[in-house]
Amino acid sequence: MVVTGGVRIGRWARPVAGVVAGVVTAAVEMAILVASGLLLTLTVPAPALRRRVLAAVLRYAPVAARWERRRLAWAANRPAPAPLRATGRRAVGYLALRVVPGLLGALTVGVLAVGVVLAAVLLRAVVTGGVAVPDLLLQLVIGAGLLLVNLQAVASVGALDRHLARRMLEPDGEDALRRRIDELTESRAGVMAAVDAERRRIERDLHDGVQQRLVALGMLLGRARRSRDPDRARALLDQAHADVQWALDELREVAWQVYPSALDHSPLDEVLTMVARRTPIPVRISHALPDRPPRPVEAVLYFIACEAITNAAKHAGATVIDIEIRAGDGGVDMWVRDDGRGGADPAGSGLRGLARRAAALDGNLDVSSPPGGPTTIRATLPCG
Repeated sequence: MVVTGGVRIGRWARPVAGVVAGVVTAAVEMAILVASGLLLTLTVPAPALRRRVLAAVLRYAPVAARWERRRLAWAANRPAPAPLRATGRRAVGYLALRVVPGLLGALTVGVLAVGVVLAAVLLRAVVTGGVAVPDLLLQLVIGAGLLLVNLQAVASVGALDRHLARRMLEPDGEDALRRRIDELTESRAGVMAAVDAERRRIERDLHDGVQQRLVALGMLLGRARRSRDPDRARALLDQAHADVQWALDELREVAWQVYPSALDHSPLDEVLTMVARRTPIPVRISHALPDRPPRPVEAVLYFIACEAITNAAKHAGATVIDIEIRAGDGGVDMWVRDDGRGGADPAGSGLRGLARRAAALDGNLDVSSPPGGPTTIRATLPCG
């Protein structure tokens, strides 16, 4: 019950806080734009100085617009927006138009503040006994109705603010198509590089592991064949049998690194549980997906989790690993956290390869690993 109530409060607290912050930023941005306009007017006789002022405005306007998009994403409880590609002039136009949601937001927040003050006055009257029960019930009904209308107005102001940012800052159809082509070209090149790196790693594992063990196995069998001592031959055959088991285990590990065949008949949480049993440190798995995602999505999540577990066990000195998988906004979100020493490099070959795997499915991979820890890897993959 407490958790549910907190979620409901947070559902309204974020939009209200976002609108309040938007009112403040709109006032600051409008003041800066007005001051910049006056400065540009005053510097007409000095063209060089006027160009410098204009360049500064066009340079810093996208920065303010980028912060506004982050505020809107936080207020809507959505992931961080994609990098801003709007020009300086479009950003200036967007900041100028923000005066409309800023004024409307100030009006709605002001009405909400007045309602809070009146509610406090009513509460004081109830405590002191200065209001009758019928009047109290009437005031509660009217106040609840006005509160719902005011909250809906806050939501409408937030929606208007998001619509304005989307129309002014996001690329149009042609720009979006060009950007999509660039992303596909980049992700295809990244996938090809990741495939080549994976092939080299598999060849190295086979050469240094399975191949060496098979060579040793052949030598053992040759010695057993040439031995004339039955006990000696039996001991060599027992050792060869153990080496065969080791070679099969290593070959199975290599095969799982290529593709986890267990996903063909088991869901992701069960496969990760099998991986956790072979890990020297505890792994806690939280799986809350209503339906199984597509097989490629499960495979990418599996590889990301395995790489994160391996890094935490070998390099981070972690004592526990937490894996959380749940449904996201039109897809699947997975967090892998450890309490190790941190310092993981997102540009390293392993994490860069995982980012390429996620990008191949139009997903994202974010790594947070400050020195001293903890390390958090978040993978977001669509399921459409």
